[in-house]
Amino acid sequence: MSDQPPEGGPVAGPDGKLRCPWGLSAPEYLAYHDEEWGRPVRGDTAIFERLCLEGFQSGLSWLTILRKRENFRAAFAGFDARAVAAFGEQDVARLMADAGIVRNRAKINAVISNARAALDLPDGLSALVWKYASESGPAPRTLAEVPAVTPASKALSAELRRHGFTFTGPVTAYATMQACGIVNDHLAACFCRDRWSRA
Repeated sequence: MSDQPPEGGPVAGPDGKLRCPWGLSAPEYLAYHDEEWGRPVRGDTAIFERLCLEGFQSGLSWLTILRKRENFRAAFAGFDARAVAAFGEQDVARLMADAGIVRNRAKINAVISNARAALDLPDGLSALVWKYASESGPAPRTLAEVPAVTPASKALSAELRRHGFTFTGPVTAYATMQACGIVNDHLAACFCRDRWSRA
């Protein structure tokens, strides 16, 4: 029996605590992993922000998005859906000229149209997304056991699409579920696993 941790398994951080290995891959990830990822998030604005940021991340590194997060918040009125829904062509031009964010016209337009769609949800975005929370199965032991898509994320994506959302495919939906603690994908031995399990 090897004393080496399994590949993709938890790694000890600078404080000796075991963490999901990605949480130690860049300095910015440490606080995000320890304080945010997998912690239950509720509220329409908070969920909307994470859904938008996961949409911007599509095809890019999450680290890129994390480093630009404050710029995104400033550019998109703190992700207040009512404010973003009122954005017009001048706002799109302003955003396309903003080097502090990801300047992708399709993604920018998606945030604006998604804000409008969010305002039309009868019970709000948070309630819609949290409908897809369920008792999780066994905790993943390695990153290889963490899925990219689940039946719940496919169903969430389909419901969002029915309500007019775009850039919210099953992978983006699942990443949002992970980020918002709707599922707990911290590895079994990660110190955050039980910390957020029912926060």
